[in-house]
Amino acid sequence: MDSSEEHARCPARGTCPVFLAMSAGTVRYAPLGLCPALEGSLREEPWGTDSPPQPDQGLPPPLVAVPVPWKNTDPCQGHRESPGALVETSAGEEAQGQEGPAATQLDVLRLRSSSMEIREKGSEFLKEELHRAQKELKLKDEECERLSKVREQLEQELEELTASLFEEAHKMVREANMKQAASEKQLKEARGKVDTILFAEFQAWREAPTLDKTCPFLERVHREDVGPCLDFTMQELSTLVRAAVEDNTLTIEPVASQTLPAVKVAEVECSSTNTCALSGLTRTCRHRIRLGDSESHYYISPSSRARITAVCNFFTYIRYIQQGLVRQNAEPMFWEIMRLRKEMSLAKLGFFPQEA
Repeated sequence: MDSSEEHARCPARGTCPVFLAMSAGTVRYAPLGLCPALEGSLREEPWGTDSPPQPDQGLPPPLVAVPVPWKNTDPCQGHRESPGALVETSAGEEAQGQEGPAATQLDVLRLRSSSMEIREKGSEFLKEELHRAQKELKLKDEECERLSKVREQLEQELEELTASLFEEAHKMVREANMKQAASEKQLKEARGKVDTILFAEFQAWREAPTLDKTCPFLERVHREDVGPCLDFTMQELSTLVRAAVEDNTLTIEPVASQTLPAVKVAEVECSSTNTCALSGLTRTCRHRIRLGDSESHYYISPSSRARITAVCNFFTYIRYIQQGLVRQNAEPMFWEIMRLRKEMSLAKLGFFPQEA
C-alpha cells in the first residue's frame, strides 16, 4: 500500500475508529466522533526520513496499529482493507467453503433419512388401513351374501305360499261350483219328481220351524213315515217308545255278555236277551232301551233298533234346523229330509245294515 493512503470514514457512520496512515509509517488514531473537527487539522504532511517526527498538538498519544479482521459493509466508505484483514478473511471463507459442502451433505443425508423414515411409516400405516378396509369389505361381502340367501329363501317360500293359496282358492271355487251345480240339479229333480206340494210345505215349515205335529209338513211325515216305522206288535210299549222318541228321552244301550241279568228286573220287563220286547219274536238282542228316567230296561232285536234309530235321526235333524245349527239353502235341507224319510221307509220294510 501507498504510505500516503489514509483510511477515511464516511461522516454518516457512528463512532468507529479511523486509522490515519502517515507518510513516515506512523499511524494516527482518531475517534470517529472527532473526525469532523479534525478534518481541517489532520493532514498528511511530507516528512523526511531524516527529520524527526513532530509531536501532534492536542492529540492523544499514538497507538500501534494491530491488524484486525474488519470489513466495512457500507457502500459509502471509500477505504480499502488491510492485507492482514484480507488474508484472514480469505482463510475464513476458505474454511467456510470447506465446511459448507460437508454440512450441506450431512443435512441432505439427514433429510433423506427423515424422508425415508416418514415414507416407511406412512407405507406401514397405509398397509394397515388397507388390510383393515379389506377385512371390513370381506365381512360386508359375507353379510350381503347371507342376506341374499335369506332373501332368496323368503322369496321362494312366498312363491310357494302364493301358489298354495291360489291352488286352495281354485279348489274351493271348484268345490263351490260343483255343489252349486249339484244343488241346481237336485232342485230340478225336486221340481220335476218327488212332489211340489211337499216342497212347498217344507219351505213353509222352514220359515217358522217347530216340532208341533199339527203343521202340514210334520203331520205328513208323522202319518207317512214315523207312525208306520214305530208301529210294533206290542202296542202299549210302542206308544211309550214313540212318545220318548218325540220327547228325546229314549236311551239305547249295548248289552255286554257279562252283564246280562240272570233274572227279570220287573214284571213289565217280559223280555230277555233272546226275545224282542217290541216285536215279541225270538231274536238275539244285543241292545236294550230305557224310557226317560225309568229303571226298567227292554231288550230289542236289531230290526227294532234300526227302526227306532231311523226315526231318532229324523227328529235330531229337524231339531238342528229349529235351533239354527244348519246353515244351508232350502234345497239341500229338503233332500236331506228326503234321505232320512227313505231310511225310515227301508227300516220299516226290514232293510237295515247288518251291524245294527
